[in-house]
Amino acid sequence: MKRRDFIRTSSLIGLSVSAFGFTKWDGKKFIGSTPTTSDILGPFYRPGAPLRSNIIPTGSKGIPLNFSGIIFKDDGKTPLKNAMVEIWQCDEKEIYDNTSDDYRFRGAVKTGKNGHYEFKTIVPVPYKANPEKKDSWRPAHIHMRVSSDQQQDLISQIYIQGDKYNATDTYASSPEAVNRILNITKNAVNENELRFDVVMDKSFPLSEEAFKKIAGFYSGGTNNVEFIKNDDLLYIKRNGQMLEAVKYIGNNTFKGARLMVIFELLPEGGAKMTIKNGEKIFLTGNRIMKY
Repeated sequence: MKRRDFIRTSSLIGLSVSAFGFTKWDGKKFIGSTPTTSDILGPFYRPGAPLRSNIIPTGSKGIPLNFSGIIFKDDGKTPLKNAMVEIWQCDEKEIYDNTSDDYRFRGAVKTGKNGHYEFKTIVPVPYKANPEKKDSWRPAHIHMRVSSDQQQDLISQIYIQGDKYNATDTYASSPEAVNRILNITKNAVNENELRFDVVMDKSFPLSEEAFKKIAGFYSGGTNNVEFIKNDDLLYIKRNGQMLEAVKYIGNNTFKGARLMVIFELLPEGGAKMTIKNGEKIFLTGNRIMKY
């Protein structure tokens, strides 16, 4: 795939790249040629999860679940080999392991020639995002990241059919999540099974030079954020937690499931960013430290 240039003569080029391909929402489902939709990264992603297919720690009381599927290239037909598939979730007590060396309920596998991945985990449970807010429940979900040097990296979440919090959760209730709300079924030996096939998106990678011109620490008055390169994604970090993973979609813009970031390179060599949440400006600021 031909590499897209992001920077030319110290300015940004708008590429007008579609974020989701040729798709149409018919009121019930997406139709047309569409990659798997993205979702928020969430604050609990940890890079470096160990390569293992069984992520159930010793002593877990959770209900076992076989989670598997096939990763396809952007044509929706060709299996994608050597893709890294990472998953993470909270335990049966609604707790994410964010600090231990055990990486509880976190793991990664690589797909083979057939694009297949498989994990042994537990049936996810809902959890309260903010203990002080009674209406902050998130529905049961499994986080997923798929990365490949051939396709655009994907950050997504899988939800469970019938969860009472799906309808009240901003992300599970989005039309873009409709094909990621899945039924847990039983396999031939009566084990819980969840299958999720993924269609990757076309990749529009940026040069290392491009990332160097925008990555770094930005000050927005009393609010500060960091932008960190991770493969072909840009991670937004605030107060030590990951807010979002965004991909380049053209027109000087990166887009995630929730936030959009627009960059401007300044004549004196600095950089300015604007983060939007929908049509509302979430934060603006200038880079004060580069990486």
